[in-house]
Amino acid sequence: MHNLSMTTGLTLHGFITVLALLAYVVASHAFNQRRHPTAAIAWVLFILLVPYIALPAFLMFGSRKRNRPPLALAAPSERADLPWGVLTALALGQPAPAPYRELALHADGAEALAALWRVIDGASSSLDICTFIVGRDAIGDAVIARLAAKAQAGVRVRLLVDGMGQLMRRHPSLAPLSRAGAEVAVFVPPLRLPLRSRMNLRDHRKMVIADGGLEHGRLWMGGRNLACEYFEGRRGEPAWRDFTFDLAGAVIAQAAALFDDDWTYANRRERREPVLALETAEFPLEPSAQLIASGPDEVDDTVYTMLVTAAYRARTHIVIVTPYFVPDTALLTALGVATRRGVVVDLVIPAKSNHPMSDFARRRALRTLAASGGRIWLVAGMLHAKLVVIDDVLALAGSANVDSRSLFLNYELMMAFHEPLHVARFGAWAERERAGAVRYQPKPPGLVTDLAEGLVLWTGFQL
Repeated sequence: MHNLSMTTGLTLHGFITVLALLAYVVASHAFNQRRHPTAAIAWVLFILLVPYIALPAFLMFGSRKRNRPPLALAAPSERADLPWGVLTALALGQPAPAPYRELALHADGAEALAALWRVIDGASSSLDICTFIVGRDAIGDAVIARLAAKAQAGVRVRLLVDGMGQLMRRHPSLAPLSRAGAEVAVFVPPLRLPLRSRMNLRDHRKMVIADGGLEHGRLWMGGRNLACEYFEGRRGEPAWRDFTFDLAGAVIAQAAALFDDDWTYANRRERREPVLALETAEFPLEPSAQLIASGPDEVDDTVYTMLVTAAYRARTHIVIVTPYFVPDTALLTALGVATRRGVVVDLVIPAKSNHPMSDFARRRALRTLAASGGRIWLVAGMLHAKLVVIDDVLALAGSANVDSRSLFLNYELMMAFHEPLHVARFGAWAERERAGAVRYQPKPPGLVTDLAEGLVLWTGFQL
């Protein structure tokens, strides 16, 4: 009798394991989920070992991309006159270059906050705000108060906040916004778990758009969340070093369209059709930029592909400013090959970030990059900026970190700038950060440390 019960239990366990594996395979195929090999292996082993836990976890965390119609692109040779950065972005389904003007780079938190208030206060018809975090602090309260005042004055105000960001960091009460007539939406509320979305996919995009459809409209964007540590510090600690900018011009329409997409999806409606095809692209004579959106709503991993392409196309130098550096093997290899071709690769990161696990996970990549000739610079204090400068031809600035979560899971947003004089301005900002940093000196790991690093890298992709 005991043997019969054991046999029945094993049979039931095997059936559940097979069912869980089948669900993984069918879902991956049906939703065209292209996973990194290590992530795929991790999921399969997880299901084989503990299917009762792994299957619910997969249903909550497993999706990486959402279905989107394929892009109809013209042959690249038809537009060979365009810079490689423009061509790459277009090939990835991103909008064509659009002009901008009055570009302002914020040197520090005080300048960024002053610019934020100017953009909000200057709105006359609409204000669209997308952020990961609204702080439960003086900055968050001030943002809510100013938005409520604009809504009461007749401006259409829409605030989109991420559900996971809301869970990780309690927001101030948003009730004043609703009472003032503003609209508020939460992107994928983590406790609702809608079947068409996953709580593990976070909207990390950050932008404030004032009067997006008008000539005088303005866009404020970058890496800063709307909380004290990003502008003026908190609890006696200095403000984090971060990077934001604001500008005017036709390129704002691209940000406004992306916000509308995210707003629509957050409110459980269908998203837009794909962006312009390659053959429709025009390269303006005046300074121009392109919005680079990355995430489950894009066919490709756009920011990641732009970085890999840039590493192979760079001729003189690459500067990467990021708080977290945990790249995959392909990107790390591309950067290593660049150094061996004689390209100066400078990586500027905080000596100690706000995420100890990320600091631990980055050590293997730092040793590899240093061994290939890359220069790594450690900045005192928390550096939260996200900026990449390639030669004098391309600058990417926005919300994406150089780690697997940002590059493969999050909804992220970067702006690609192509005007050489303005690319140089971005490079000068990065150089100021590098000038005050200390050169990283790699140390060989012990056996236990090496194994632990590998385990964190193997399992951390989905976290």
